[in-house]
Amino acid sequence: MTDVKMEVLERLDREDREKVAYFVTLLVSQAKYRRLREEIEKRMPEVERGEVLEHEEIWKQLNI
Repeated sequence: MTDVKMEVLERLDREDREKVAYFVTLLVSQAKYRRLREEIEKRMPEVERGEVLEHEEIWKQLNI
């Protein structure tokens, strides 16, 4: 199936290939950062309550 898709892409003109590449980039970016967004959403209540670490606390925990 991949060969067929590549063949179709090769038949497109440069402008249309760039459009396809743009939308593929958007899709990959969404999938790539989905877990990060989920983590941020999950921890948002902690942030709103002020339950976050400051830089000094992080360095102290790492003994640096």
